[in-house]
Amino acid sequence: MALKYQFNKVDMQFLQKQLKIRTAALPTLKSKEAALRLTVKKEKQILKEMEAKYREFETGIKQSVRLWREFPDSIFTISQIHLETKKIAGIKAPELEKIDYKVENFSKFNNPIWFSEGVEILKTLSEFLSKIEIEREKIEILEYARKKTTQKVNLYEKVQIPQYSEAILKIKRFLEDVDNLEKAAQKITKNIQASKEMYE
Repeated sequence: MALKYQFNKVDMQFLQKQLKIRTAALPTLKSKEAALRLTVKKEKQILKEMEAKYREFETGIKQSVRLWREFPDSIFTISQIHLETKKIAGIKAPELEKIDYKVENFSKFNNPIWFSEGVEILKTLSEFLSKIEIEREKIEILEYARKKTTQKVNLYEKVQIPQYSEAILKIKRFLEDVDNLEKAAQKITKNIQASKEMYE
């Protein structure tokens, strides 16, 4: 979008103020962008490791998959997932605080011996899956913040700072030209008056 301004000192001062704000903010924005880029990379690595651990755990319990048919759904349920908000590179992102489980009482004598272990396996599985899902959401939030920061850096660096600088230069030249014309006009007026006085 083209910058709108008038060729006067008021507009020039306004543009100078805006230029100063953007020039001062640019290094901070660049640092934020770099920090977010590194953080996203780090969080993607964390997600990769989480997914690898989950696959490993899943492989370990696949041998007992036939036994799970005996496990009643009513014994184990997730009642609530508690999240907390943490700041990562200045951006608010979710973090798993804890998971509340509801485990129904069941007879350890009338049910298979592995049911107790099954409850622990389900707790571990739900924790893995919750952490992975939250990590994906966190990456999405950080990636969005990084993109917005990159856009702002580009807007300041490639569009607004050059536009403001150019506009200020044009106004300065215009005002200098007006000033020079006024001085020239005054000189001509003085010369005319001086020559009039000579002939009187």
